[in-house]
Amino acid sequence: MLNKCFNNYSRPKDSFFFIFFNISTITFDFFSKFILMQSKGLITKVILLVSFVSLFNDVASEMLYPIMPIFLRSIGFSIALIGILEGVAEATAGISKGYFGQFSDRIGKRLPFIQLGYLLSALSKPLMIVFINPIWIFFARTTDRLGKGIRVSARDALLSDETTKENKGKVFGFHRAFDTIGACIGPIFALFYLWRWPGQYKMLFIIAFIPGLVSVLLTLFLKEKKNIVKSSRGNGFFSYLGYWKTASKEFKLMVIGLLFFALMNSSDAFLLLALKAVGFSDVYMIGFYIFYNLSFALLAFPAGILADKIGLRTILIIGLVIFAIVYSLMGFVHGLIGFALLFLFYGFYAASSEGISKAWITNIAVKGETATALGFYNSLLSIATMVSSSLAGLLWAVYGMKAMFLISGIGALVAAIYLTAIPLRKMNLKS
Repeated sequence: MLNKCFNNYSRPKDSFFFIFFNISTITFDFFSKFILMQSKGLITKVILLVSFVSLFNDVASEMLYPIMPIFLRSIGFSIALIGILEGVAEATAGISKGYFGQFSDRIGKRLPFIQLGYLLSALSKPLMIVFINPIWIFFARTTDRLGKGIRVSARDALLSDETTKENKGKVFGFHRAFDTIGACIGPIFALFYLWRWPGQYKMLFIIAFIPGLVSVLLTLFLKEKKNIVKSSRGNGFFSYLGYWKTASKEFKLMVIGLLFFALMNSSDAFLLLALKAVGFSDVYMIGFYIFYNLSFALLAFPAGILADKIGLRTILIIGLVIFAIVYSLMGFVHGLIGFALLFLFYGFYAASSEGISKAWITNIAVKGETATALGFYNSLLSIATMVSSSLAGLLWAVYGMKAMFLISGIGALVAAIYLTAIPLRKMNLKS
């Protein structure tokens, strides 16, 4: 059916926008009605504001995601230098998540970190085009990632502070849905812009500053609870790693399982490379990426509701099993419908893992150290993600695409089996 739709239009780009405009319209209509039915009384003003902040920030970030490698190549960056740049940027984000998460708990405040983090990320967009010197580009890109590192643990702790253990899945699912809607809008706008003004990359960085600025302005309306329990942990840059000693057994076992899965996982870029490997055009490739984000956004909130009913761990394990199936099949599918189904289910995996894992962590974190626990996990997760993408690239180069996806799928299945064996505390059986 999709093939027929594409054939009815003379230009692929026209058909692309027609199809995804209709998909997005249907998605937003259904999603808005679903929220009104399910979230009454559960979504506070703070949760709603934080969700819109994330939405606008992701519009800005994801607007630049498809064109960042192209822009860097156009100003003289080699593939190797782009890899180093992204590695440094992600390492900065990873380490800072732990430190600033602990800092937030130590002073008992969330808002200063949220506001500063989003401000730095917004400013980094136009900074990228001020100079083309590699050192300046490194500075601007690292500023963006540092902003994420500063805000993310405090933001998630603020969401946790706004709800109860029984509703964590709903709240984090709701937030992830809005965040991912932004990740849909951004690339769609970028595609339309480049279709209309091909090669005009610099102006897109300036345009991206606008939704970034909106996200910063929205943080000015946020209010946090005044009775946040303060942590007495030290203020050393890596002292957040000491959280491991005081963390519960359930937290330690869960983190081990999730970090193992992260090592078996890889960047979503490899899924897009799989599309290119079987002959799909760039338009289709980015179209599938948007379709994945749409399914993620549509399913995140329902997955959170279901997780609160049957257990966070249960939904997380189901998500990992789906990931294992998708990755195991990824190297053997060639048709449009087959890939569409795989990306649809991959969206369910994302909906049942990212927000759900954070909800589980906040439920079992030591009292007064929610942001520290999130920062500890996020920091190690960033490092594991860098390592896993490097390993995935090596496996692809040496053994081929099918082997890389199969190994990742098997690893996810092992992680799912491991998580089923984690003993849950009696007071927290729905973790």
